Amino acid sequence: MKATIKDVAKLAGVSFKTVSRVINKEGTVGQDLQNKVMKAVKELNYQPNLSARLLRGTASSIGFIYDNPNSNYVIDMQRGILGECHRQGYELVIHPCDAKSKTIIDEIIGMVDRSRVGGLVLTPPVSEMPDVLSALNKRKLKYVRILSGANPPDTISPCVFIDDRTAAYKITQYLIDLGHKAIAFLGGDEAHKSSTERMEGYKAALKDNKITLDKKLIIGGEYSFESGVKRTRQLLNGASKPTAVFACNDEIAAGTLFAARIQGVEVPQQLSIVGFEDSPFSRQAWPNLTTAQQPIRTIAQHATSLLIEVMKNGEKSVESEGFYPELIVRDSTCPVSNRKG
Repeated sequence: MKATIKDVAKLAGVSFKTVSRVINKEGTVGQDLQNKVMKAVKELNYQPNLSARLLRGTASSIGFIYDNPNSNYVIDMQRGILGECHRQGYELVIHPCDAKSKTIIDEIIGMVDRSRVGGLVLTPPVSEMPDVLSALNKRKLKYVRILSGANPPDTISPCVFIDDRTAAYKITQYLIDLGHKAIAFLGGDEAHKSSTERMEGYKAALKDNKITLDKKLIIGGEYSFESGVKRTRQLLNGASKPTAVFACNDEIAAGTLFAARIQGVEVPQQLSIVGFEDSPFSRQAWPNLTTAQQPIRTIAQHATSLLIEVMKNGEKSVESEGFYPELIVRDSTCPVSNRKG
């Protein structure tokens, strides 16, 4: 027979209310009692009754909202959220959307009402849309945002912020230290603040090193392999030829590498390439891509943990968390002096 909360209480030698407080992580039970309860939970393989939780008015699931063409990003985000949900006894409702849709707010509110989720993990660009956040606040819905920035942008809700600007500065400085001055920048979708933040870091590094900004080397586009191929062809056939390319993510960088190969340009001897995120694209490409490591799964797990804490204890008890992508040097970059021809 399936173990019940009373079975756990009996084995641990505590009241079933104490077991409930421990399982729901209410923070009012001493560590020794918590250890006893969790030991009993493990021995009995006890699983919380989510249906009963819902009947009591306590949410048993959370929602994951995303609009992102990068499949690796979405999969890692989903795994991070799902892992924390399983650890804390919640179900996950996944909701892809079109952030540009005129009905995006009604769509999200409708999903919340139908699914009865207790809170939302919002990812860019939805997490960076003031109208959406305002609508959620009016409904007093709980949410945690994952977004780009060196600091939390406000105090309306906890967030997990990623310092893309500083990481982009370090990437550009690394290329400059290798002797590169003609450094192209291939941006991502304009709706994503990460694209803007990374470009600002790139520009700041050029400025600090007194390198004149060549606007012909900055080309906007999408966070996709195909966009990287198209824009790299444009660069290589243009008047301003770069010695290095800073691609706004690894999919773009992989597209750059592919286009360079097609046109007979050797990487890194004739063209150094840097990506961003440390996705499978960076490790599966040959040569392996220099990139900035952004631990998507860990970021998602932390955001989910923050959300569950907000759902239980309110926003004021939860502090935002920051992540700082680090440069990983691989084989797709080299000094300008090593170029052939």
